[in-house]
Amino acid sequence: MNVQINGKQIDIGSSLSSHTKNKVTELILKYSKSATGSCITFSKDRHEYFCDISIHLATGMTVQAKGKATDIYDSFENSREKISKQLRRYKRRLKNHHNDRKSPIEFSNANSYVISTPDENNDSTEKESLKPLIIAEMQEKIPTISVGEAVMQMELYGANMLIFKNSSHQKINVVHVREDGNIGWVDPEHST
Repeated sequence: MNVQINGKQIDIGSSLSSHTKNKVTELILKYSKSATGSCITFSKDRHEYFCDISIHLATGMTVQAKGKATDIYDSFENSREKISKQLRRYKRRLKNHHNDRKSPIEFSNANSYVISTPDENNDSTEKESLKPLIIAEMQEKIPTISVGEAVMQMELYGANMLIFKNSSHQKINVVHVREDGNIGWVDPEHST
């Protein structure tokens, strides 16, 4: 298994690197054993350190957690505790998911854009609000999974929304966290 450890504009020493690699490997062996790779990224903003851990499982699922603290080791521990809790909560489901699925999750490519927000001081943007300014373009991967797997993936990833291709009819669907805390599911295939 490949474990990448990165620092965004900070130097990651060999002690922190070996500590995080050992702890993440230990965590993966305890809960999953089917991970293909992991990425740990450290960053700093003012007086706080941030740690983002992302573990890619062999089935195509991704588990992600973010932690922050005033000490870099504490930020890693906060992130590791969150990801450990997620893996512990979903261990049975991940095992069942792996047994039910005969092949890894398939992904489709899609373009993703970042659109600039209009400047409130400039009135000329009001006329051109239907032509947004694209400031970034990226590639996203859309998984082909069931609704249950999509909800699990969204929660494991710590996201508020997930776009996926429904494995039952191959159409684009969306699951999202509603304001009331429940999960919403948008399925254009079954609209009237």
